[in-house]
Amino acid sequence: MLQKTRGIVLHSLKYNDTSNIVDIYTEASGRLSFLVKVPKTKKAAVKSVLFQPLSILEFDADFRPTSNLHRISEAKPYLLFKSVPYNPYKASIAMFISEFLYRALKEEAENKPLFAYLLHSIEWLDECETSFANFHLVFLIRLSRFLGLYPNLDDYHAGDYFDLLNAGFTSQQPFHHSFVRPNEASHLAKLMRMNYETMHLFGMNRAERNRCLAIINDYYRLHLPEFPALKSLSVLQELFDI
Repeated sequence: MLQKTRGIVLHSLKYNDTSNIVDIYTEASGRLSFLVKVPKTKKAAVKSVLFQPLSILEFDADFRPTSNLHRISEAKPYLLFKSVPYNPYKASIAMFISEFLYRALKEEAENKPLFAYLLHSIEWLDECETSFANFHLVFLIRLSRFLGLYPNLDDYHAGDYFDLLNAGFTSQQPFHHSFVRPNEASHLAKLMRMNYETMHLFGMNRAERNRCLAIINDYYRLHLPEFPALKSLSVLQELFDI
């Protein structure tokens, strides 16, 4: 059935000399895979340059319930980026987030609140001119709400440990090894209370930011089945030496 929808590009892979397989998180049906023809002319209705990490598209596709690969007949940008592809810091963040979402989002079902969150986040990153060094940290923590993984903040007190396995803070050191000590747990507690507008108030150097990112990544790996090590993580860890 031919249907128009919006979608966020997560991953693109060359399939053969004439086609790519593109994974897109769609507004209408969650994550889906599409077979996209590589254009041979400039007038083609679908251009490969559209399918960059986190690109937001509006497109027509032939959705077939019995197929794992759908076909896009026409596509155009829903949002024309002002800065993400051209700013090396933002481009690296986009590469990391697209890989993260590609590994984390598996559900082929409509989830409008999650799609709206992703759309708002990408638009915010593109519009923001300064103070976005903590963006990926806040993005990942707030994303956990939509995946049913948001940690319990209700019982947090200064000096608590963060129990990664049981997704909450505790005054006692857990008996397993998946926990964060109080000095680092306090950073996570602050990040969990922040949003994009307030995150610049939390200053961190690169080492502290990288440690928070590693902890958040470990948290997801504990709670998402078969969540792999991310290739783009090391690239992101080299940024924001401030």
